[in-house]
Amino acid sequence: MKADIHPDYREVLFHDLSCDFKFITRSTIQTRETGTYEGKDYPLVKIEVSSESHPFFTGQHKIVDTAGRVEKFRQKFGKVGSKTAVSQG
Repeated sequence: MKADIHPDYREVLFHDLSCDFKFITRSTIQTRETGTYEGKDYPLVKIEVSSESHPFFTGQHKIVDTAGRVEKFRQKFGKVGSKTAVSQG
């Protein structure tokens, strides 16, 4: 392998700002900030969503009412621009 062509692979502190969750993992991401975790300084990356705050992992799914959105669209626009007939069923 060629020397000095690979990025620095090191431990990095990721901070989920939405729920104040921090975790350490290895990454090559470049950062300008540093943060302290358990008494040690790490390069810091601030993120908005992690497994602690994402609805898929927390079980707080939103139910999407697709039929309601379709009906709302049809009421608003009717047959204008539609190439298919609107069912009256």
